[in-house]
Amino acid sequence: MQYVHLMPQPARTPRPTPDTPESTATPPGTGAGPGVGVGVGVGVGVGPGTAPSAAGTRAAAQRLKMRRELAAAAMELFSTKGYEATTVDEIAAAAGVARRTFFRHFRSKEEAIFPDHDDTLVRAEAVLNAAPPHEHPLDTVCRGIKEVMRMYAAQPEISVARYKLTREVPTLREAEIASVARYERLFTRYLLGHFDEHAHDDDANDDPLLAEVAASAVVTAHNHVLRRWLRAGGQGDVEAQLDHAFGIVRKTFGTGIGAGRSAAPRTAAPAAVSTQGEVLVTVARTDAPLDEVMRTIEEALRDR
Repeated sequence: MQYVHLMPQPARTPRPTPDTPESTATPPGTGAGPGVGVGVGVGVGVGPGTAPSAAGTRAAAQRLKMRRELAAAAMELFSTKGYEATTVDEIAAAAGVARRTFFRHFRSKEEAIFPDHDDTLVRAEAVLNAAPPHEHPLDTVCRGIKEVMRMYAAQPEISVARYKLTREVPTLREAEIASVARYERLFTRYLLGHFDEHAHDDDANDDPLLAEVAASAVVTAHNHVLRRWLRAGGQGDVEAQLDHAFGIVRKTFGTGIGAGRSAAPRTAAPAAVSTQGEVLVTVARTDAPLDEVMRTIEEALRDR
């Protein structure tokens, strides 16, 4: 798999309508893995390449402030009354706002415990769009997902409480698991956007598979480290742990997807899987070390 440097093409994520009533809203989900991970909520962000006005910046800051206040009220009620027993009206009242104000910021109470994810997705996409030409695309993706980890690490106590809640409430856990695909699609599109289509015509059909596997590995590494950090009560140098995990991903998948962006075609590395349309599924324990998980994936791909 070979990469070339292309002009940044922002990957657009459809925006939900913020005033959707709770009864008709589709739970958005906010992450990956059992109870935690990356994900997306509803919010306001400034896209890459757009210079925000001072008024626009203030409005975005005020919106995020209100979302966080609603989230704090929701978390307090969830912890005292329980998730199922808490209503949107109660959350709004606790935050000192009307019900309609709640629905201007969240589609449902599920979203109210994840107020920062949409902004984080925008920042991750901005990292991809501003990547330097010399950087390996896989390293760029790793830098992009670090924005998610930094969001969690900025408020360890809240992140730990939120993690415990998602483990206890199946609705939240299922929503998180479903939404991880949005980040994986963002990263997969980015990796595919840097292929040199003339470098390996014989196995070009494998490009989507290899890009998706690599993007999934980055997300898996992130979520593995994040869960371990949250289980430890938010203690430790999580960014150093993440760098170690990304090193394993880079070692496992880096040579298979090219040495970096280049305008000149080069000989592509052999494809790990050659059967068109084949899907690989691996199983690993949730408490397995990350290097063991990656080794399992690598061996499964090699044996196909």
